[in-house]
Amino acid sequence: MHLLDPDDRHTTVDGERVCEAIAHLPDPEVLHEWVTRFALLADQTRLALLLCIHHAGEICVSDLAAATGVKDSTVSQSLRLLRAHGVVSTRRDGRTIYYQLTDEVLPALLGQLPSGPDEPVHMSGQRHRPA
Repeated sequence: MHLLDPDDRHTTVDGERVCEAIAHLPDPEVLHEWVTRFALLADQTRLALLLCIHHAGEICVSDLAAATGVKDSTVSQSLRLLRAHGVVSTRRDGRTIYYQLTDEVLPALLGQLPSGPDEPVHMSGQRHRPA
C-alpha cells in the first residue's frame, strides 16, 4: 500500500494542513514497524506480560505465570514471539531465564496504561486518581 499515490487526486480544504500532515508521516517501513509493535500489544496475554516486565523489571517465566495467572507454556510461547520481534531479551542465571524489555519506546507507551485497578486512563492520556 502506498500512502501517497501520485495518480490519486484529492480535493483539499486546507493545503497548509495537508502539507503539515505529509511532512510528519514516517517512511512506510517505519509505519510497518509501528504496526507490528501495536499488533504485539493487541493480545491480552502479551500486553499483560509486557506490563509485568515493565513494572517488575527483569523477571522469569514462572513468576510471570504467577503474576498473570497464565500457564507457563502460554507465557513461554508469548515471550518467544516478543523476543523474535526484539521487544524483550533474556539473561540466563543457571537454569532460570530472566526477561527484560529491550524496545526503547515501549516503556513510555506502557507507562500510559493504568498501573492498578483504581487508576483509570482517560482519552487525553492523563491519568487521574478517583477523588
